[in-house]
Amino acid sequence: MAFFLPHKILRQNVGGDDEIHSIFNPPYQNFTQMRTVKDILENKAKTFNVVSPHALVIDALSMLNSVNLSYLVVMDHNDYKGIFSERDYSRNVILKGRTSRTATVQEVMTTDLPVMHLDHTVEHCMKTMILNKTRYLLVFDSNHQFAGVITIHDLLREVIANKEDIFDTDTAHELLNQDEGGYIY
Repeated sequence: MAFFLPHKILRQNVGGDDEIHSIFNPPYQNFTQMRTVKDILENKAKTFNVVSPHALVIDALSMLNSVNLSYLVVMDHNDYKGIFSERDYSRNVILKGRTSRTATVQEVMTTDLPVMHLDHTVEHCMKTMILNKTRYLLVFDSNHQFAGVITIHDLLREVIANKEDIFDTDTAHELLNQDEGGYIY
């Protein structure tokens, strides 16, 4: 069973990702077929795991359990505010002596995740995730509206589904072997 539609674009080795490309070897080959963030989001369920920034952490934890995901998108009406994850609970509630019955989501959520755009490539997302030691990337459209979240699991599904046809295997291995000793959200 395929996870994604075979929707690919051609990308030449020029343009905006040069800074990140120079850090990793080997560089992109000319005219490599690359899937985009838009491709991933089109094949993902629409964001349903939303919590208010004013919700109590205990209620957010209950919601995490009921949706069986590791994160919730924090929205105030239609405005994106942050991500609340299991790691936020362990690091910003438990380790700081707070209680989940009195702390609110906005007090402990993550707000400084890297931002992707719909036209960014999957490989660019992988490299950004590695460089920033994060498990989540935010996606905004051209109108600066929240479009979704790309997770480490989304990228690993891409690696499995497309194997070496698209990806630099060194980057895929680096993503898989990412050191969790640093701060990973």
